[in-house]
Amino acid sequence: MPQLNKLRTALPGGPGGNPAPPSSSRLRTALTVFFALDGFIFAGWVVRIPAIKHQTGASAATLGLALLGVSAGAVITMMLTGRLCNRFGSHTVTVACGVLLPLSIALPAQTHSALSLGLVLLVFGAAYGGMNVAMNSAAVDLVNALRRPVMPSFHAAFSLGGMIGAGLGGLVAGGLSASAHLLILTGFGLLVTAFAGPVLLRHTVAKPPAESAASSERPKRLGGRARRVVLLFGMIALCTAYGEGALADWGALHLEQDLHAHPGIAAAGYSLFALAMTAGRLTGTALLERLGQTRTLVAGGGTAAAGMLLGALAPTTWLALLGFAITGLGLANIFPVAVSRAGELAGPGGVAAASTLGYGGMLLGPPAIGFLTDWFSLPAALTTVTLLAAAAAALGYAARNVSHTVTSE
Repeated sequence: MPQLNKLRTALPGGPGGNPAPPSSSRLRTALTVFFALDGFIFAGWVVRIPAIKHQTGASAATLGLALLGVSAGAVITMMLTGRLCNRFGSHTVTVACGVLLPLSIALPAQTHSALSLGLVLLVFGAAYGGMNVAMNSAAVDLVNALRRPVMPSFHAAFSLGGMIGAGLGGLVAGGLSASAHLLILTGFGLLVTAFAGPVLLRHTVAKPPAESAASSERPKRLGGRARRVVLLFGMIALCTAYGEGALADWGALHLEQDLHAHPGIAAAGYSLFALAMTAGRLTGTALLERLGQTRTLVAGGGTAAAGMLLGALAPTTWLALLGFAITGLGLANIFPVAVSRAGELAGPGGVAAASTLGYGGMLLGPPAIGFLTDWFSLPAALTTVTLLAAAAAALGYAARNVSHTVTSE
């Protein structure tokens, strides 16, 4: 969820500024590791969904209901994680979730019914949602301290982790049981947390007093127009995150079930999608400088819509894989642009609201696809990603005349 993909753009430091101190460099490296771990573990779960569906005997609709456990667990945690971060610090909460997430990934493979799967996915969703909120909060503080727009690098690490996790999952899918695979992920995740966690626990980032004051004042001045603008960009984020969540949970199943791909090839579908998103995010800054925000949103939405139409309706596995890659390139920068634009226009409150809407889209996509699959078919259900990507492009074009500043009403 990814994504779950939240962005805050900081102002770059002035010319001739001092380089980041060693502690900031270590913090950035440790946070990057946690973002990559989050994507890696989530991808490990994604590629084993077909095997766990077969193990539990779940239909498409009951699997969709079980996947709601991830959504419910994440939403509950999201409402609490902010308070936990304020009380204990975002670094401490990130490390705690870095322990809980690897432990929870082993649970789905131990279930044998859709009901039990849904219950353990509540735990997994809680750990996953908490991890995303906490590590993004920590990253926002670090971006502000560095005064450099380095947030995209964290999200690229998430995508890269997902790509590697899906790729390795595809390699072992044919010869390793889901239970053994997910237990290995548990051990690996705990080792990574043991390595990177102490860095977060030893170092903290202090917010500059001026920025702290601004953060506390802006939400109070947020007027009705600002709220409407934030809603607009939040809907753009939701439309694109829906596609990311849908492909993550249903892409491999579509390749294996509808196109009769080998389990390893099916798992590679998400890996290819994640690779395309990683490449898109690594080149996102140059794309924005060349095209601007509006053209980036419109071009990204149109590209993703065309790619997903091909991925959903292609008659062969290889054409579907090509469609997944095109979709990843199209979606890569829409979410970061939408959320950062909301923050530019309405301050930290805009970032929080648009991010929540976007994350909701990632959570709602998988169960929605499940219900639509039972009513129609999985390929038909996946075409909703095309519709929402096109909607994101249209909304991006509609936002072209929004001013760079929104004053209170």
